[in-house]
Amino acid sequence: MNQNAGKQSRPLPPPPPSTIGRTSSSLPETDVKAQQPSSKKTQQPAKSNRPKRASGQPSLEYIIKKAYDQGYSDIHIGVGEVPRVRDRGEMAVTEYPKTDGNTFMSWLYEVLSDREVERFKQELEFDGATQYEFARVRINVFDTLRGPAMVMRLIPLKILTMDELGLPPVFQDISDEHKGLILVTGPTGSGKSTTMAAMVDYINTEHAKHIITIEDPIEFVHRSKRSLIKQREVGINTRKFDNALKASLREDPDIILVGEMRDRETVNTALKAAQTGHLVMGTLHTNSAVKTIERILTLYSAEEQDAMRMALSESLVAVISQGLCRTTDGRRAAYHDIMVNTETVKDYIKQGKYDDIHNLMLDGEYDGMITTNQALFSLYEEGRITEDVALEMSPAANEMAMMLRGRV
Repeated sequence: MNQNAGKQSRPLPPPPPSTIGRTSSSLPETDVKAQQPSSKKTQQPAKSNRPKRASGQPSLEYIIKKAYDQGYSDIHIGVGEVPRVRDRGEMAVTEYPKTDGNTFMSWLYEVLSDREVERFKQELEFDGATQYEFARVRINVFDTLRGPAMVMRLIPLKILTMDELGLPPVFQDISDEHKGLILVTGPTGSGKSTTMAAMVDYINTEHAKHIITIEDPIEFVHRSKRSLIKQREVGINTRKFDNALKASLREDPDIILVGEMRDRETVNTALKAAQTGHLVMGTLHTNSAVKTIERILTLYSAEEQDAMRMALSESLVAVISQGLCRTTDGRRAAYHDIMVNTETVKDYIKQGKYDDIHNLMLDGEYDGMITTNQALFSLYEEGRITEDVALEMSPAANEMAMMLRGRV
C-alpha cells in the first residue's frame, strides 16, 4: 500500500524570479490566477491595513501547490524560520527565504477569515481547514517563543479506494458489519484518515446507509452515492464531539464516524451507539491493537474496568492499528496490526488476557488478523522495505531480528 506516493525528494524551489515581489495586477492572467486563493473561504476583501508579504516571498498558495505537486504531506511555517516540508515521513528544508512577521500574517489572511485570525490572536491557537481546486488543507496555527507558526496537512481531493491502497480483504469484511465498534489507531501521520476515508467510501458505494461523520476538522469530503452522508465539523457545525455524537443517535444513522475518541464521555456514547444497533468508527492514538484496549480502560477507575471490559468485548468488531514506513523505491507503505473480535478474543478481553490475544493474532490469518511484525516481515520478503526499516519500525525488535534470521 502506498499512502504517500510522491516523486523523489528534493527541496521546493522558490517561485520564478519573474513573479516574485510583483503585485497581482502586473502579472500575466495565468499567473494572477495561480497567485490567488481558489476557495471561497480564502477570498478575503482587500484591506489596506493588512500586512503585506516581503519582497521575494511567494503567496501561500504557491507554496502549497508546489508542495502538493512534489508529494509532500505537510508544510511547516514559522516566523524567523525557513519553511520546511515533510517528505515521506522526514523533515526537509526548502529554499524559500526566512519567514518574517508581516509575510506570515499575510499568509494567514490568505487561508483564514478575519474572524478566524482574530480568534487565533485571542486564543493563540487555531484549528481549521480550507480547500483549493487541487487539494484540501488542514491548518493548525499556534504561538511559539519566536512568534506564530503554522502547520498544514495536504489532503488529496480524490479518495483512494481500498484496492488502490492495497488494503487486505478483511477491511471489506469489517466495513460490511451492521453494528459494533471499529477502531482505527496509530500515531499522527500514520494514514488513519486515508484508511477510514477508503472504508467509508466503500460503504457509500456498496450499501444504502445513512452515514454521519463528526470530525475536527473535516479532512476528506464525501459525496453521497448509494449511502446518504452528512459531515459535521467540530467548532463549526457542532460545539463538542460528545454533543454531536449524542445528537446523532436521534438522527436515524446507520453508521457514525467519530474523528477522535478523546475522552471517556465520547467513549461511553460510542459504546452505547454500538450496543444499540449502530456501526461506530473511531480513531485513537495508540500503536497496537492490544494497547488500544488497555488505553481505553485507563480512562476508567479500577472499579469500573470489569464492566468496561465486558462492554468492549460485546461491542468491538475489530481494532486496526496502522503505521507508515519508507519503502525501497522512496515511497511509503502501510503496515497493520489487526485484531478481529472472534469468540475467543471476546473471552480474552473479558478476562484481561492481553498476551493471549497477541498470541492468537499470530495464528489468526484465517480471520484476517496479523501482527505488526508479521506485516513488516511480509513487506521485507517482498523487497519493499530494507532490514533496517523493519527493525526500526518493529515494536519488538528482538522478535523481528529472529524473524529476519529465519529463527521464528
